[in-house]
Amino acid sequence: GDYLVTIEEKSKATFLRAYTNWRCMSAGSSRVCVRMVGHKMEESYSETLKEQMSIVEMPLSDPPLCISCCPVDGDLLVGCKNKLVMFCLKYLVINQNLTVLDFERSLILHIDNLIPAEVAFCARHIAVTTELDVLILKLELVEQSADRTEQCAHNVSALEKPVHGDPSSHISQLELDEFIICQKPVELLGEESKLCEIPITLESTELPTEDTKHFQVRYLLFRRFTPDQSPFGFCEETKLHSVQLLPVYQTGSATAHEETENKRELLSLFCFFSLPYVGYLYSVGKLVELISTYQYSEKSEQAVLTPQFLHVITSEKLQCFTVRCSAAAARDEDPYIDTTVKACPPVALDVCTLRMQLFIGPRAICYFKNHIILLTKADSEDITERRKPTRRMLSRKADRIKSRTNSESEPGWNLYIINTVSTIQLYREMVDYSRTYENVKTESCIHLLSEAHLLVRAAIMDPSFLKSDEKEELLRAFRESCAFLGDCYSRFDTKDYHLALPYYRMSGLSMTEVLKRLVSEGDEIQTYERGLIFYLTHSLNEDLNEELSKESANKVLQIFCVADPVQLPHILCSPCMTNVCPLTAVKYLQKVEKMMPSVVLTLTKAFMALKMGDLMMYEHEMDSYKETVLACGFIGQPKLLRQRKEGIVIPTEFAVHLKEMQPGLLVAATVALHENNKIELEEADTFFKVLCSNSENTVPQLLVDFWEALVVVCSQEEILQELLLRVTSQYVWRISQQQLPETKPLKTTEDLINSCNHFGLIFPWVTSIMSMGTPSDKDYHEDISKLQSLLCSQSINIASALPVLEPLTGAGDVGLTVRVLCSTRLGKYEEAIEQLLERCPDAAILYAQHELKDDNRALWWNKLLPELCRRVRLTGNDCPVLISSLKAETLSVVAMELELRDFLSLLPEDGTAAFFLPHLFHCSQRKLLT
Repeated sequence: GDYLVTIEEKSKATFLRAYTNWRCMSAGSSRVCVRMVGHKMEESYSETLKEQMSIVEMPLSDPPLCISCCPVDGDLLVGCKNKLVMFCLKYLVINQNLTVLDFERSLILHIDNLIPAEVAFCARHIAVTTELDVLILKLELVEQSADRTEQCAHNVSALEKPVHGDPSSHISQLELDEFIICQKPVELLGEESKLCEIPITLESTELPTEDTKHFQVRYLLFRRFTPDQSPFGFCEETKLHSVQLLPVYQTGSATAHEETENKRELLSLFCFFSLPYVGYLYSVGKLVELISTYQYSEKSEQAVLTPQFLHVITSEKLQCFTVRCSAAAARDEDPYIDTTVKACPPVALDVCTLRMQLFIGPRAICYFKNHIILLTKADSEDITERRKPTRRMLSRKADRIKSRTNSESEPGWNLYIINTVSTIQLYREMVDYSRTYENVKTESCIHLLSEAHLLVRAAIMDPSFLKSDEKEELLRAFRESCAFLGDCYSRFDTKDYHLALPYYRMSGLSMTEVLKRLVSEGDEIQTYERGLIFYLTHSLNEDLNEELSKESANKVLQIFCVADPVQLPHILCSPCMTNVCPLTAVKYLQKVEKMMPSVVLTLTKAFMALKMGDLMMYEHEMDSYKETVLACGFIGQPKLLRQRKEGIVIPTEFAVHLKEMQPGLLVAATVALHENNKIELEEADTFFKVLCSNSENTVPQLLVDFWEALVVVCSQEEILQELLLRVTSQYVWRISQQQLPETKPLKTTEDLINSCNHFGLIFPWVTSIMSMGTPSDKDYHEDISKLQSLLCSQSINIASALPVLEPLTGAGDVGLTVRVLCSTRLGKYEEAIEQLLERCPDAAILYAQHELKDDNRALWWNKLLPELCRRVRLTGNDCPVLISSLKAETLSVVAMELELRDFLSLLPEDGTAAFFLPHLFHCSQRKLLT
């Protein structure tokens, strides 16, 4: 849009020129200036550039054969014999009011033995064609020092080439005139394409600076064709034409060609090229693959690709085909598009001919936005002459620039500018046409609607969409096309029936609206296809915020009873079916039960009985199975107990009833759900808090029962530690706050000890301390014993539990047992002994007997004996407990374990000999015996 570049011929010389500031010509100014690329404009000279068109001469060492402008950044690529020259577009700021366009020759790609017929250039991707070869490359930036001006050559050769010394390679001109030499057709994609025999050398021509960009070449595609024996007869003039690179941008990116232009984000890139009777469309973005092949009804002259259509001209027609660019780009933009939430018609969908218009002698075609520009020459003799087959050798290179007489003397030239039908209008026509196939339920209807959907999708992906006057209308058409496709996949018996779900979701239709579209009122014998059942099953099994009316819910029951009766129990548990008639539901369930009885079905019937208030029926159903079987039955359908509404967990009437009448079953069922990954721990917390009407910060006893039951069966260490901390915290809170549980706990300490190893047997010394406890402790005996049982086991991580246990450290005998248990688990035995001797000497020996074993046995003589002696000395005979502890247990253990000399060294010097003599005698006797 900012410049026009031409290859011009004058006096047998060829020129490459760029015309800039051309808009001033249409404004009436006829002033023109000519300058060379890179010419430095002086201030006085540049001021006149505002009002005149500039012709920029771009000198080349070889005549230019073909050109291409990059639609993304405006850079220019020129094809010459054995080379491609790249010019970077520059915006030179002359002063505050004037910015001038210029070019800088930045890179030359030397390609041996290649004369380009056409080139295409887009976002550093290059497509080059000769008569029968196509090569697609990508220039990739590499980090390299600025003084390097030449890249290494890519010399890869895997396809066989004739060796110059080989006599077979010397073919005389006479032989060439008599024979056609055809090479084998080849297609190399992605990494394989570098195996072609086309070496490329890069030569940087920029002045090296810190910002100099260095490139390397990546091969994306190489394809070689041969003239083939086609259904249309042998075509001697087989050669490629109309190579094009088409960019597709990220949806919602900024529009181009604005003064404050934001960089559009390239999403996908496509390459099209054509033979006379076949066109090929490749995706060359993230993946290189052939996505469409176009078969023409007659020989093509030229083709042009747009995001929505492929326009092809033949000798008499302008043809329009559908393209799959938007389908491929949609998958590049969203790799997870083919899910239950989103869908898109497949890339491999068969292409369609949309329109065919007759023209006399089309010669050239191009497009701009929604305009097709067509150049024709109404010369019947010329047309007839062109149709005649001429014998021409394929090995010769055709001269791309034909000398013609002055066009003014040639009659019959015409220029047509054709407005293409707007997307919305064409979409409407395609939808109307699809209705002719509606009743026969064929794939043709789906195909047509898929074409219409892709048409709208391509328009929405266009960068100009955000500022389009048709934006809202296009979005409505998009949703409508999704609804139509949803209808097709719901009504038709097709292998892709599952697509009904994502298309209906994309349409924004509610379940009620979908049912109205598909289900006939009063039609009892209507059949329902798999697509509808799939859509309803998924929609009802997910936590939607839509409640069906009583009539719609009953209709859904009828549909499933006919099409998929096994799903009935699960359908009835959906929040969407809240308004269903329970009596009608029970009748349908009884029909199903005769064929396929199950626990889930029985529980669903009990649920419906509760809704009707029929407790007799409820009890009858619940008595059909044992409680353990019923608990496992909820795994099959968790929504019998809890549902979600707007993301909030809501207990059902069933759960409320079980909480009052069978709390053990409710807890067992919730544990089964958790162990089968049907409910998360946090979700279960919320469930019980809501069920028991507790605030967020208080914990109901039923939740503690659930935690305790889960501890018994839990096998995951991380979750187990979390549960142990939670129950510990709750026990501590109740004991410290003197808060009794609001309901009777389901399990006693003894039950938990017998159920698992995470609750251990309470140690004798702990029992000894508690036997002297205060009367108030007896009110919280269950919580205290459960806490002590937990600490007596080896399961809980004491280091993590210390902050939780902090509130109890000073709480009488309970606090003492907690402190000593913690010290013991942390290996602080001396500290534990000191605490016991200080607060409860009676328990010290019991503690020593239980804990001071093996490696810790030395504490008897290193810690306990000296400490007892010291305390007896301080208190005299006033402490019979200490004396008896010293005499009865401690000295006996020490005398048994130590040598006589060591034993004597431990005894206090100021002790009474008579007190220690029996133990000394016992120690010496043991020595004599050994």
